[in-house]
Amino acid sequence: MPTIKIPPVLRASVGGEREVVAAGENVGEVLHSLAAAHPATATQLFSDDGELNRYVNVYVNDEDVRVLDGLDTLIGEGDVLVILPAMAGGAAPSRYRW
Repeated sequence: MPTIKIPPVLRASVGGEREVVAAGENVGEVLHSLAAAHPATATQLFSDDGELNRYVNVYVNDEDVRVLDGLDTLIGEGDVLVILPAMAGGAAPSRYRW
């Protein structure tokens, strides 16, 4: 089964695990398998229409699935999926005092 690397922001939803395995023949099936096993991840990964949330990036063996076949990207037994949520924000420059 493919391995999914879990980012720190999602680890609480998967029992603290850094990596999990999930079954599926393509990215969508693997991620839906992850969501079935760990329901708290479903809304973090998928929008209401079943597509990846726009702020969630998924890579298969270092290739962005959005430039491949998206959720239909085929997955092999030894492949590694990396979930990488987009980050925004940060600290205000020190000259600003709120």
